[in-house]
Formats: sequence, structure tokens, C-alpha cells
Amino acid sequence: MDALDLLLNRVSVTRLCEPAPDAAQLDLLFRSALRAPDHGQLHPWRFLTIEGAARHKLGELFAAALQLRNPEASEEAVQKARNMPLRAPMLIVVIASLKAHPKVPDGEQLLAAGCATHGLLLAAHAQGIGAVWRTGEFAYDRHVLEGLGLSEQEHVLGFLYLGTPEGRVRTAPVLDPQAFVAGWDGQPGI
Repeated sequence: MDALDLLLNRVSVTRLCEPAPDAAQLDLLFRSALRAPDHGQLHPWRFLTIEGAARHKLGELFAAALQLRNPEASEEAVQKARNMPLRAPMLIVVIASLKAHPKVPDGEQLLAAGCATHGLLLAAHAQGIGAVWRTGEFAYDRHVLEGLGLSEQEHVLGFLYLGTPEGRVRTAPVLDPQAFVAGWDGQPGI
């Protein structure tokens, strides 16, 4: 796939089915993520892959977190939380793993981890793998973070759901760059 075609046409794919990415595809996903801009070469990220029965375990973690946060949650809401990780054959939890550094502030490290996440999405699209980046309340829930083994300096940037696209993949909307670009100090934007 041409690089510009990839950049201009990547879309989120929410309807996913088996199979999940294989080992060779995953290797390319992570190699792509590791090319993210990284001031100080701190590698402020790490990733957890979740597939098979581990998706059910993550669902139980989500359900328990919901019940701790809201003991009055309906059984329907608890079941919905439990089923969330089952929407795709594989999830990748993207973790911003911040490092204390005198010249690289946390904000830059978070952006680098976000770029690594975008690299995963681009590499997935390039290989025909469907992917969507989701966050939601469980990405910020202390019980979930502890259950995933995160330290105090770490943050979940998102849960990437991955699999084979089910049905037709939508077309990327065409946006006009002029709506987002302006020149500064009298210079033309585009």
C-alpha cells in the first residue's frame, strides 16, 4: 500500500471478527509503533496483548470495576461491561509509561505514546487488519489499571480492538485542510 494512500484513507473499523492478527502481523504492528517520535529516546510506552480467554478475564475486571464504582449498577450494565472485550478477537492495551526526565516533560512523553498508538493503527490498516482505538471509563478506572498491572506513573491511552473487518469498510471522509490551517503574521496558510 502506498504511504500517502494509507495516511489519507485509514479509518476506524468497529465491526471485527476472527481471525486476530497473527504473530508476523503483530511484529509489524509493534515495529511500526516503535518508530514514533521519541525525544530523549525514553520509549514512554508499553503494550499488553489480550486475546482468547484473557478477553473474558478483562471483561470480568471491567464488570468488577463497574460494580465497585456503582454498586447499584443494573445487571444489564454489568453484562455490557463484561462483554466489551469480546467485540474483537484481540485487544492491545496501549500504556503511556512515563519516565522522570529533566528535559522531556510528561506531556511530550504522552504525545510520543499517542504517536506510537497511531503507528499501530496505520500498520494495521496497511495489512488489511481492522482496528479501532477506544478509551471509555475503564481506561481511567483505578481498579482496572491495578488489575492490568500499571504503576502510578502509567496511563492507559486506549484499548485497540483488532481483527478481520466484518462487512464493508467505510470510506474516509474528505476534509478541507484550509479549514484547519492559517498563516501567522500575514503569511498564507496554504
